[in-house]
Amino acid sequence: MSEQIPNMNYDADEVIKDFKTKIKWPGSGEVTAVSAPSKLPLRILLALLLTIVFGAVYYYMELPALNIHDSGFYIFIILLVAAFVIFFGLLCKAHKKVERKEYVKKKSIVPIIIVAVILVVMAIGWLIGTTFFRASSYSQLVTVTSSDFSTDFEEIDYDSVPRIDESRALTLADQKLGELSEYMSQYVVSDSTTMINYNGEPVRVAYLEYADVFKWFNNTDEGLPAYMIINLVSQEVTVVNCLEEFGQCITYSPTELFNEKLVRHLRFQYPTLLMDTPNFEIDDSGHPYWITPVLDKTIGLFGGTDVKGVIITDALTGESQYYDMTAVKADQSLEWIDVVYSSSLLLTQYNYYGELSNGFWNSIIFQNDVNVVSSGNGYIALDDDIWVYTGVTSSESDSSNFGFILCNQRTKEIRYYEKGGTIESAAQDSAEDAVQNYGYSATFPILLDIEGQPTYFMSFYGDSNTVKGYALVNLSDKTIVGTGLLDNLKSDAKSLNAAVENYIEALQDKGLIDNNVDIDEYLVEETDDSGTDSSTQGSSDSAGAETETTTAAADSSDSSLGSITGTIDSIKTAVTDGDTYYYLEIDGVYYYIAVGDCMDVLLAQTGDTVKVTVPSSATGTFVAAQDIEFVE
Repeated sequence: MSEQIPNMNYDADEVIKDFKTKIKWPGSGEVTAVSAPSKLPLRILLALLLTIVFGAVYYYMELPALNIHDSGFYIFIILLVAAFVIFFGLLCKAHKKVERKEYVKKKSIVPIIIVAVILVVMAIGWLIGTTFFRASSYSQLVTVTSSDFSTDFEEIDYDSVPRIDESRALTLADQKLGELSEYMSQYVVSDSTTMINYNGEPVRVAYLEYADVFKWFNNTDEGLPAYMIINLVSQEVTVVNCLEEFGQCITYSPTELFNEKLVRHLRFQYPTLLMDTPNFEIDDSGHPYWITPVLDKTIGLFGGTDVKGVIITDALTGESQYYDMTAVKADQSLEWIDVVYSSSLLLTQYNYYGELSNGFWNSIIFQNDVNVVSSGNGYIALDDDIWVYTGVTSSESDSSNFGFILCNQRTKEIRYYEKGGTIESAAQDSAEDAVQNYGYSATFPILLDIEGQPTYFMSFYGDSNTVKGYALVNLSDKTIVGTGLLDNLKSDAKSLNAAVENYIEALQDKGLIDNNVDIDEYLVEETDDSGTDSSTQGSSDSAGAETETTTAAADSSDSSLGSITGTIDSIKTAVTDGDTYYYLEIDGVYYYIAVGDCMDVLLAQTGDTVKVTVPSSATGTFVAAQDIEFVE
């Protein structure tokens, strides 16, 4: 029996090592034969089809321009090459058979060479377009002309310049949307607005967006129903119902998905054009359009960004038409377009002019005559166009400007004004110091001409992002300040007039203007006790309502107080002279009160039961409320 027992005298480690040697996957250097897969043409065809599918999906999502000046185009080609190699390797089972892996590696030499060539072309194209080699070309992207401050600014009246910035305009638009029950649960106001000159007035236009993807599914068949016009002077918000005005909703917008998404709609129409961010604008009749600047790279492959034309897209129908810049500047039918050049592009090009006019090394080492724009910018409506305003200062940190520029957003005309003085941020600080006990913030200033004195104009904002007053600060002497506050004067016009009066008196005290200057020439017509401008009463339904409100308030001003208790049937809001008023409808009567007088009104909702304190003798459809309390 023992003779049949196998010999157990062996080393287990040697047995395992011998076993591993027999089953070991050979390395690439040990493979002496490279095996081509069977049905090679079919595998290549399948790899091409998969690559086409991948490319189509990527193109649909990322939308690169098929243009040699778009870096995304080169990335697209590299991804296609890489995708083909990967798909071909998988179809050849290179991940399972080492001889197939070696075959695929050898066949990948050509794709690798293609990718390497693309990268070299990109690198050379970028290098020859850098400011180091092309400083002169960059400095010539814009033409700057000197202009006369008094002549150009003579037409700008301080009571017609924008009193609110984009942030405040969006706040007003959001408040207006809150009044519209049919919109507020489905849509939100877009974060971006466009400032335009609409029928001679500076306004911002804002389109609506779907609140979320579920709201998109619920409403996309009809489109976006309306857009908003925010008047930057009167602070009134107008909602334009596109279905009622034009018979169709906004079908193409950035908030859409799939083929109605604006950038995708444009890319399919113009696959080779480099496009900047579209701007929402309206023509003189209020018809909505998308204005899309078409870019060009004028230096090297990727440098010297400029605008060579625009695409005008009907926001309702999606019809588009391309115009080159020559037509945009010369065609009178296109003068309603206001924003072709973005403020960032204009200021970037001016910085190239200011820094590189005397060469690259001068901008780094010597810095002779080097200048740049100051931080921040504002906007002015002038000559029926929108101009970007900003100061010009030295390349080093500075507390003053030695001039300022206006940049036309439609034509790229740039005017330089040699008016040195306080930098904008310092003027803001000076204005805020004048009302420091209130803690208000000043907006970025706009430069005006008052009696030949370059003057910064600013609005004051409170914590609730509402206008609280105005300030005027002298450009050459920031200690000359005039302010007017709504907290004290209870009227937008009175606050503006107070700021002007204080400022002119300060100029006279400093001896900068004559003492016989007629201040009344600068004053705007003041409002009546209700805050409604008497010159505009009766011009609209809202004006008529405010007239009735004024009468009711005046008749009851000396009466004793009483109260009514009831359920709120509806809520409306209106902005008058910078104050937001809530109108609570109870049993057919509208009881109104300013937010500043009763913050609790912000919490009111339809269906709430409230106790409203009013003059006991007040009558009429509109009654001024003194206080509002919630009744549980």
